[in-house]
Amino acid sequence: MTRPLPHYVNRDLSWIEFNRRVLEEAQDAGSPLLERVKFLAIMSSNLDEFMSVRVAGIQDQIKAGYTKKDFTGYTPAGLWKRLMKRTSLMVADQYKTYREVLRDLAKHGICFRDIEELNATQTKAVDDYFHEIVFPVLTPMAVDQSRPFPLLHTKELYLSVLLGRENVPPEEEPYIAIVQVPSILQRFVAVPGRLNSKKTEFILLEDLIERHINTLFNGYTMIDVHPFRLTRNADLTLNEEGAEDLLEEIEKEIRRRRWGMPVRLEYGKGMHPYALQLLQDELELGENIIEIDGPLDLSFLMRFAGSLPGYDSLRFERMEPVYPQEFDRAEDMFTILRSEDVLVYHPYEAFESVNDFVTEAAYDPDVLAIKMTLYRVSGQSALVQALAKAAESGKQVTVVVELKARFDEERNIAWARQLEKAGCHVVYGLVGLKTHAKITLVVRREQQVLRRYVHVGTGNYNDNTAKLYTDFGLFTSHPVIGADASALFNEVTGYSSPYEWKAFGVAPSDLMQKLFGLIEREQQHALEGKPARIIAKMNSLSNQEMIDKLYEASQAGVQIELIVRGVCCLRPGVPGRSENIRVISIVDRFLEHSRVMYFHNGGEEEVYLSSADWMTRNLTRRIELMCPVFDPRLRKYMINVLRLNLDDNVKSRELLPSGSYQFVANDSPPMRSQFEARKIANWKN
Repeated sequence: MTRPLPHYVNRDLSWIEFNRRVLEEAQDAGSPLLERVKFLAIMSSNLDEFMSVRVAGIQDQIKAGYTKKDFTGYTPAGLWKRLMKRTSLMVADQYKTYREVLRDLAKHGICFRDIEELNATQTKAVDDYFHEIVFPVLTPMAVDQSRPFPLLHTKELYLSVLLGRENVPPEEEPYIAIVQVPSILQRFVAVPGRLNSKKTEFILLEDLIERHINTLFNGYTMIDVHPFRLTRNADLTLNEEGAEDLLEEIEKEIRRRRWGMPVRLEYGKGMHPYALQLLQDELELGENIIEIDGPLDLSFLMRFAGSLPGYDSLRFERMEPVYPQEFDRAEDMFTILRSEDVLVYHPYEAFESVNDFVTEAAYDPDVLAIKMTLYRVSGQSALVQALAKAAESGKQVTVVVELKARFDEERNIAWARQLEKAGCHVVYGLVGLKTHAKITLVVRREQQVLRRYVHVGTGNYNDNTAKLYTDFGLFTSHPVIGADASALFNEVTGYSSPYEWKAFGVAPSDLMQKLFGLIEREQQHALEGKPARIIAKMNSLSNQEMIDKLYEASQAGVQIELIVRGVCCLRPGVPGRSENIRVISIVDRFLEHSRVMYFHNGGEEEVYLSSADWMTRNLTRRIELMCPVFDPRLRKYMINVLRLNLDDNVKSRELLPSGSYQFVANDSPPMRSQFEARKIANWKN
C-alpha cells in the first residue's frame, strides 16, 4: 500500500530544492559561461545565509532539548540530519560543477593556475606582489599557553599552519598558528601574461600566502598548511521592549553577531588530523564539519566574473532599462499622475523614475511633505540625498528606516544618522515588527487644496538590486490610495487608532484576513458553478493557514496557479486536496522578486501588488502592504506579465507532489519569460 503524502513540504527542505535550482543554472551549458560562474557564487552566498540563520536556529532548538514536531512533521533533530545530508550532496555537486566550469573557462583563455605552473617571469611578479602588498597586512596568530586561541570572524577565510622545530622529537605535539587571508584584498591575483599568449591567468590569494608562509614563521618547519572557514549564528536577538534606544541596541547586537555560536566549519581537503581536531575542540563543533575539495567560499566568483574586461561574449547581452515613456509627456511627473496612474516594471524599465519622483518632490516648492519607508538602500542612494535636501529646504520629511533588515543593519544605521543630521524625522518602526512595506507619500499644495501622490512597490528602494530583480512599482494620485497611505504612516509614526483601510491590505492588522476573503470569494464562485481562478506570484509560501485556505479553494474547484520562486510548503497535484493547484518556479538571469495577486472575481478581475510573501513572519510579524491596481489598462498589463510567467517552458520548473521540481516540458515553442518581458513595455499603451 502506498503511503499517503504529507500535507506539507518542509520549509527548509524546500529551500534546499530552491538552491539546487540555482545550481542548475550554473550547470546549464546553454547559458553564457561567466553567467554560470555567477550562479556558483550565488549558491555559496545563499548557503552561507541559510547556515547562519536557519540551520543556526535549528541547532539552538536541539541544544535546548526541543523535540516537538513542526506542522510538516519534523523534529529539529530529524530535520537537521536531513538538511546536512542534502547540503553535503549539493556542495559536492557544486564543486564538481566548479571544476567543469574552470575547464570551460580555460578553453576561452581564462585560467586559474597552481603556482607551480607559472614560468619564472610570472613567479617573480607574484612573489613581488606578495612582498609589496600582501605581506604587510598579514598577522600570524600563534596558539600556545601565553596566546589563547583567537576569536575567529564569521565567514572569513583562514589558514591553519602546523609547525615543527628542528631537533624536536617527532612524537611531541606540533605548534599551531592561524593566518587570516585578508578580505580587503581580492581572492584572485592576476598573473602577467606569457610571451605570445592571449590567455588571462590568475592564482588564488591563499595559495600565494601558503607559498610564502615561511616568511611569517622563521626558525620553524612547515608540517601542514590548509584553509578553513567558520560560519557563526548571525540571527539578532533583540530585547526591543527593554531597549531605551533601538539604534544603540542593534549596534550592540551587530558586534555580538561577529562572535555568535559556531554553526559550520569548512576546511580544505587533506587537512592534518591534529589541526582539524584542535579546531573542532576550540570551536566546540562536533558536527557540521565539511571537507571541501576546492577553494573555500566560491562567492568570490561574483566579483571575478564581473571584473574581466573584454569577455562580453561570455555574458548575457547588456540590457539597458528604458525610461517609462509616460513620464516623457510633460515637464513634471505630477502633471502626468494627476491624469493617469503609471506602472513601472523593473529591471526592464528604469529605477531612475523612482529617484526622479523623490528628487522632483524634494525641489518642488509646492511640496509640503515627503514620507517614505526604507528597508534596504544601496551604497550611494540618490533617494537618501534627495530626502536630505528636502529636509534642509524646510519640507516635512519623515523616513521609516528598518534597522532590523538582516545583514543591512549597519548600512541602515549610517543612513539613519545621515538623515537625522539633515533634519529628517527618522522613525525606527514599531516594537516587535519589521517595516517591510515599500511606499512613498508626497503631499503637494495645488490651487489651495492638498493632493497626495503615492509610489507603492514590490521591491526595495535600492537602485542596485532594481537592475537585478524583477519588481513592480505603481505611481498614483488616486485619492483613496492617498488617504490609506497617510493613515499607514500615521499608524507607524504615531499613536493613531486602528484604521479601516479603503484600498490597502496591511499586515499584521488585516492583510491575511483580506486575502482569505478574496480566496473565499473565488471559492464561492466555484461552488456556484462560475469560473473561478487565482494567480499569485511571490518569493515564498510557507504559512500553514494560507496553504490550508488554498487547499479548500482547490477542493471547491478554484483553478489556482502559483509562481513561487523559492520556498513552497504547499504540495500541489494531490488528488482530493490540491489537484487544481499548479506551482512553478522561475530561476533565470534576474531574481524574480515581485509579489502580485490576481483574482478572477466573476469576470470583474482584480489585481494587487504587495510587499508581502505568504509567510508567517510577513503576515503576522511585519508591517506589509497590499495595494490594488485600479487602472484597467495597467491591470491588463500585469495579467499579461503573469501569463508570460506561466507560459515559460525554458527556465520554469514545476513543483511535483513529491516536493521535487522538474523543468516544464511541453510541445509549445520555447518561451523564456524574462527574455520576452523586454518586448512588452508597450503593452500598457
